Formats: sequence, C-alpha cells, structure tokens
Amino acid sequence: MLDWSTCPAVERVSGKVSGAWLFKGTRVPVKALFENLEDGASIREFVDWFPGVTLQQAEAVIEYAEVKGEAPF
Repeated sequence: MLDWSTCPAVERVSGKVSGAWLFKGTRVPVKALFENLEDGASIREFVDWFPGVTLQQAEAVIEYAEVKGEAPF
C-alpha cells in the first residue's frame, strides 16, 4: 500500500471519511480518482465531477503514485 504521508496534495484527518486519504481541503478520497480513471474517466472529467479537487491536485497524486511505482493503472 502506498504511503501518502509525503504527498502535499492529500491529507488524512482522523474522523473525516473514516480516516481515508483525501484530497487536501475536501472530503474526496484519493481512491476515487483511481477508481474513476480505471473506469475510463479522464482527469478533467474527475475534477469536474468532484468540486474542490483541482487539476493540480489530481495530477500531483498521479505523479506521486507513478514515482513511487504504485500507480494502479
């Protein structure tokens, strides 16, 4: 499992969305991005569907996962 603790685009807040890793400043779980991408959505569609998540955050999360060698797609 990927350690998101050093990715500046995400946060984990105890008691918020069951402690899942979230896009910073939102209640949107990071896993939602990867699930949508796996289902064929584009990054821009994801950002449109999840207000509060910026394109920069989504790109940073993807890049972080790729650098760590754990991008699920």
